[in-house]
Amino acid sequence: MRTELFRAARLVELFRTCKIATMPELKAALGTKVDLTVFRKLKEVGYRTSYSHRGGYYTLNEIALFNDLGLWSFRAVWFSRYGTLVRTCEAFVTGSEAGYFAEELDNVLHVETKAALLNLFRATRVSREAISGRYLYCSSEPGVREHQVGVRRSQESKSSLSGSVFGGEEVPDELRARVILYFSLLDEKQRRLYAGLESLKLGYGGDRKVAEFLGMDPHTVARGREQLLAGEFERGRSRRPGAGRKPVEKKRRK
Repeated sequence: MRTELFRAARLVELFRTCKIATMPELKAALGTKVDLTVFRKLKEVGYRTSYSHRGGYYTLNEIALFNDLGLWSFRAVWFSRYGTLVRTCEAFVTGSEAGYFAEELDNVLHVETKAALLNLFRATRVSREAISGRYLYCSSEPGVREHQVGVRRSQESKSSLSGSVFGGEEVPDELRARVILYFSLLDEKQRRLYAGLESLKLGYGGDRKVAEFLGMDPHTVARGREQLLAGEFERGRSRRPGAGRKPVEKKRRK
């Protein structure tokens, strides 16, 4: 009778002690230098590969306790019920209510997903739609995609009405340039009122934040805000009556 040289029980013992392991650690536990031998023994006990760290970690099915999203992590190594990163991205995108922007999915999965999403799009396994200057990844099924895009556009519309680009988050250079260009086209009164409106959206500390963004005096922003609240402004007039420089009279030669 042939003696079994490599026993899967050694891998089980390692996983129960360490929860996760790399290929070199698994080969050391079995006493082999061959990857194929490790995979053969892993198949006997049932295993999963991490979607983070380029699939460099392994665990047992019985150890991975997935949360409601189908994710499990140990020591910042992430595993998915769906398997690889590509399959996980596909499952999240197709099953979402409003699709996903790449940066949103990055935050959910704790890894960068842009390359995986692009591969899925090129393989027509997901679709994408340009919204607010970014690509929204959606289901490849037309009906589901239409619903996801509709929900997202509604969310973006509500966000744009209540939000402000002058908040604490970093503003993209392109958006900043557009705001400054728009601001430069306004007259003095319009600039003051626009700055006051954005300050009202931000609430406490808004005068300072808007002033720093637009290069204004905080007191000017505050005056615009106060004028909006009081309704103290007239159409076609930039300054209050009597404000501004005094007219210069021409002197006649005697």
